[in-house]
Amino acid sequence: MAFWKQNDVVPKRKFRFKVTLANDVAWWAKDVKVPTFSVGETQHSYLDNVYKFPGKTTWDDVSLTLVDPAGDNDVINKTMEIITNAGYDVRPDPTNNTQAAMATISKSQFASNQQSLGANAFKIEILDETGAIIESWTLNNPFLKSVDFDTMSYESDDLRSISLTVAYDWATCEVAGQTYLPK
Repeated sequence: MAFWKQNDVVPKRKFRFKVTLANDVAWWAKDVKVPTFSVGETQHSYLDNVYKFPGKTTWDDVSLTLVDPAGDNDVINKTMEIITNAGYDVRPDPTNNTQAAMATISKSQFASNQQSLGANAFKIEILDETGAIIESWTLNNPFLKSVDFDTMSYESDDLRSISLTVAYDWATCEVAGQTYLPK
């Protein structure tokens, strides 16, 4: 029997989600692409046949659009904090210390710093009609790959939005009490 004929089954809705970014719930999230992956293939030819075998799994980047609120939740400020906490620093070193001047962004700083995108700091949670979490995605070892701070225009009254692209090693999915991890 199809779910639309059952009174007790409710389909998941696209607008019921929340994003946790750098350990803060991003209530200003406008949209987010749920993690996707692809499996490569390897072919083997034998006589006049070709046999295919699964290859490496590649997790695709996640895109996220945030509305930019003013005040305490300023997304520009939050994004710059994330990138700074990951090691990005363009300020000249007043002591001219070579070691400090050579510091740069690193994956380990993104992954280990809770104020950046550390462990469990980037989550996408799907909610039911009561607000309970029914599906959760955690990006493992995420880092910001690109940031687009939008275009300003006197001819538009649209809300300013910030687009982020996040790369990561793999995603963990939790649904119906079951956790799915790559083995």
